[in-house]
Amino acid sequence: MIDPDNWSWDWIVTAFAVVALIIGWFGIKMTKIARDLAQKTGLGEAFIGALFIGGSTSLSGITTSISAAAAGHAEMAVSNGLGGIAAQTAFLAIADIVYRRANLEHAAASTENLFMSAFLLTLLSIHALALSVPDINFLAVHPATLILAITYVFGVHLLARTHDTPMWLPIQTTDTPLESVAQDHRHLHHTKLLWLRFAGYATVVALAGWALAQLAIPLGEKTGLSHGVVGGVFTAVSTSIPELVVAITAVRMGALNLAVGDIIGGNAFDTLFIAVSDVAYREGPIYAAISSAEQFWLANSMLMTSVLLMGLIYRQRHGPGNIGLESVILLILYFGGLAVLSLVL
Repeated sequence: MIDPDNWSWDWIVTAFAVVALIIGWFGIKMTKIARDLAQKTGLGEAFIGALFIGGSTSLSGITTSISAAAAGHAEMAVSNGLGGIAAQTAFLAIADIVYRRANLEHAAASTENLFMSAFLLTLLSIHALALSVPDINFLAVHPATLILAITYVFGVHLLARTHDTPMWLPIQTTDTPLESVAQDHRHLHHTKLLWLRFAGYATVVALAGWALAQLAIPLGEKTGLSHGVVGGVFTAVSTSIPELVVAITAVRMGALNLAVGDIIGGNAFDTLFIAVSDVAYREGPIYAAISSAEQFWLANSMLMTSVLLMGLIYRQRHGPGNIGLESVILLILYFGGLAVLSLVL
């Protein structure tokens, strides 16, 4: 088996760039298929982005966390998930910069995105509660793991009902693009082919993302940083690149709800990284083995999600540099967090 741990710095960087290009190419194709599926199935961009794209682009990250936890690296497993949530939320600000017509949070406000933001805060809060009683366990698994899994499944059910029968609707403005629905049962065979193509592209993106994470680990360790920092920065950002590609591609196509849904839905799925890592980590509940760096990422992710939710509700049309004020704050919180980790923790 090829072991990148033994590669030189130049070879790792070159391989990293090649895999990133693969993610970019197939991520663009996957996004276009997802937009067509949202139209033909009537499920909507936000729902497709949150559930299908968000889950698909997170597969590489979850395998990375499981591998790290099984090897006894609890800090890397947890920081990979929480650091990824913070990075992906910052990516939404980058997508806002790309979209020049108006503030992205104004144009992409939808009932589903509002629900998913609140749902994400709920999932992160379960982790915060578990950290307050980290030693409780049954067969070395914390009760929060089961609670989180049940909550996620129930939340997805509520998301589907929110899409089908919304009780709140955002006001449409001239900067709010309307989604087109092209549902036609005469083309059911074509829709099945779209699903198959989506699954194929998603598999390639997931495998490439996993490969990227395997390259990021030795790349980060060559810097001499701790496992927590390597997981929270190097592997978290590398496994989040598919979300960045999808978000920017969706924005450039005008599928704004797809872009926001991809990020928020992917973040909600990423909270499960800790749950599966807790099962894979056999030395006790994983919450008892993490450091202050992971707690910092959890708090910062909750703060960034709260800012995003307020931005989606307030819907500022234009802000500094024609992006939303919340996007500016998100970038400050993320890069400020990186500075704190490097200087303090």
